[in-house]
Amino acid sequence: MTLLRRWFWAWLGGLVLAALAVWGIVDNQRLFFVTTLNGLTLAALYFLVASGFTLVFGLLRNVNLAHGSLYLLGAYVGWVVGELSGSWFVAVAAGFLFAALMGLVLQVGVFRFMQGEDLRQTMATIGLSIIAADVALWIWGGEIYQFDPPRWISGTTTLPLVGKFSTYRLVLLATAVVIGVGLWAFLAYTRVGMMIRAGVDDRAMLSASGVNVQMVFAVTFAIGAGLAGFAGVVGGTALSIAPGEDTRYLLASLVVVIVGGMGSVTGAALGAVLIGVAEQFGLAYAPTYGIVFTFVIMALVLAFRPQGILGRRT
Repeated sequence: MTLLRRWFWAWLGGLVLAALAVWGIVDNQRLFFVTTLNGLTLAALYFLVASGFTLVFGLLRNVNLAHGSLYLLGAYVGWVVGELSGSWFVAVAAGFLFAALMGLVLQVGVFRFMQGEDLRQTMATIGLSIIAADVALWIWGGEIYQFDPPRWISGTTTLPLVGKFSTYRLVLLATAVVIGVGLWAFLAYTRVGMMIRAGVDDRAMLSASGVNVQMVFAVTFAIGAGLAGFAGVVGGTALSIAPGEDTRYLLASLVVVIVGGMGSVTGAALGAVLIGVAEQFGLAYAPTYGIVFTFVIMALVLAFRPQGILGRRT
């Protein structure tokens, strides 16, 4: 295994060197920096969705393949509330709260009765995601919706080496960093975070100590689902809301968690950066084969470190 680790880190080093080589030979170096920043902002959005997924899938061991539906429904509800209230911040809060409530219903009504039954969880949530997609299509149709961000974060910002870049995307990147640090601190240093980690390792012992394990897990599930709804609104502001986005972000979350490691917030951040940057560089420099880069990264990680880059061995 030591040899495999060396090969894995050598591959990562080679990837960095290859990126530097590309930067050196590219005539338009501004394109390189713009693509890098686009990759980081896309990674921020992927992390916001995947951070909730890694809480539910990685920590609670609940296979929630309806996570993408929570993203899409949170975005749609946020859009409706934003149109009625005229406030983007109210829309963000509505998207988070609606998805959190739906996640709580899922945990109490579905996953509580299927604990440890991965196949049943998978089939049930696939069915729920199909129903949710059809309901969303019935209510909102096939139109494309987009949020208007507040004026103070709209427009562009001039950056060195890049030039003008979307201010909102920079705010999105900063928001993802803040949420990532907050989640890491919550799991590592708070009493509830310790309960969550203890419940994952030994639920019976935690329950015997007098802790309401079901309540702790329900709250965790609600937070993870709420992050998906939150990402739906901020992602709908940066890009758009349309049918099919649920599948796209579910797959992105799966890839990010597989690459970074289940249950690791830091791993989700690293996986999101690798996938987001690879996707944008593929679109910029090899659009025909751009999607291949993502699967190459995932295949290499599975080959040399199956538990993910920062995942724990089980």
